[in-house]
Amino acid sequence: MANFVQQVEKITCVGAGYVGGPTCAMIALKCPEIKVTVVDMNKEKIQEWNSDDLPIYEPGLEEIVKECRGKNLFFSHDVPKAIEEADLIFISVNTPTKMYGRGKGMAPDLKYVESVARTIAKYAQGPKIVVEKSTVPVKAAQSILHILKEAQAHDQKLHFQVLSNPEFLAEGTAMVDLANPDRVLIGGESSDEGLAAITQLVRVYEHWVPRERIITTNTWSSELTKLVSNAFLAQRISSINAISAICEATGADVREVAHAVGHDNRIGSRFLQASVGFGGSCFQKDVLSLVYLCETLNLKPAADYWHGVIEINNWQRRRFSDNIIKELFNTVTDKKIAIFGFAFKKNTGDTRESSAIYIAKHLLEERAKLHFYDPKVTETTMRYDLSSVTENELGIPNFGTTYSGDISLHPLYSSSTKDTSPNGQFIHHRHFTHHRHFTHCTVHPP
Repeated sequence: MANFVQQVEKITCVGAGYVGGPTCAMIALKCPEIKVTVVDMNKEKIQEWNSDDLPIYEPGLEEIVKECRGKNLFFSHDVPKAIEEADLIFISVNTPTKMYGRGKGMAPDLKYVESVARTIAKYAQGPKIVVEKSTVPVKAAQSILHILKEAQAHDQKLHFQVLSNPEFLAEGTAMVDLANPDRVLIGGESSDEGLAAITQLVRVYEHWVPRERIITTNTWSSELTKLVSNAFLAQRISSINAISAICEATGADVREVAHAVGHDNRIGSRFLQASVGFGGSCFQKDVLSLVYLCETLNLKPAADYWHGVIEINNWQRRRFSDNIIKELFNTVTDKKIAIFGFAFKKNTGDTRESSAIYIAKHLLEERAKLHFYDPKVTETTMRYDLSSVTENELGIPNFGTTYSGDISLHPLYSSSTKDTSPNGQFIHHRHFTHHRHFTHCTVHPP
């Protein structure tokens, strides 16, 4: 135990994205005696973290970064130096769904996680606690540890323990979630060294999180819990969206149904507001990862069950765009449709898997003219996301023109067609007049 981390004084986070940046900003705020360094190979992103224009938007994040930056919070692209200095290293890199080879379309792509593990093995100069923050499949820690143990076998100074510490953040409320979490989950080995590593990370969180909210498990339970948590939340959204279709067919009001159902203490009211489907970087990816895990374990009924959550989500998006077309006399060709909101939810600029993108795709297939507005999403991002789902299939290399000025929208007639997501992401309602100075993206079919 002598050749091991006795106290965490320096933390490095590899990955300056939606998880690494906010998480380390909160740790720096709550642990002023700990030096926290966030590193990323993307120099442009690091420059943004060191500027007044942060690369991501989260309410409250900018204030915390400005308070701590240059004191005990640092952003750097010098990965080797940060790894060498750290006592504890968070791995917070992207784990997107694989779009090639084995597990295509379902399995998480761990190439970035493996790359970080090999980088740690290369530049570490002493004992390190390595912590999975990225969402990974069960037993991913085993692969990371195998890589690190190989380096350890050739250098007596090295000693590694790998922990799982998944994030449970909701974009738009991430800083609130970090400051007052429902729980902090830490998984590790049951050996003396594993328990010692868990204790070190517990002590970091105990600066502001009550000990009873810090849950410790074995590594595999921690990794699986993250997938299951997101799968359960996605399941609730798909469930109420399926009920919304029944309500529309029968004359029931889905809001009233959800309100009454949510008053059952066994069910609760969270995630029971019908919408155009869930988006974001986590829900679909994690449900598909769970499906893939079930299939590799030959648990086909379980795999089919969870895949149904994704199918309902896709069906809801298509159903919503079909309703728009139906209300516009079964054709939207050359008709202007305004889409307010491009990010997957409010209070974020994250557009990954946003339902607005897929609904736009459906409408563009019908040759509609689309006008978008989102105060947190750049025109460049809108154009890129739309081209990723339309360019090959529709042959739309360019998306019209950008206008700036006082925009007025006056519909010729009103309609009962209205669908508002619980996060205010997407609204189609032709009975409105809106005046506001903004820059928006206009999309025309070929």
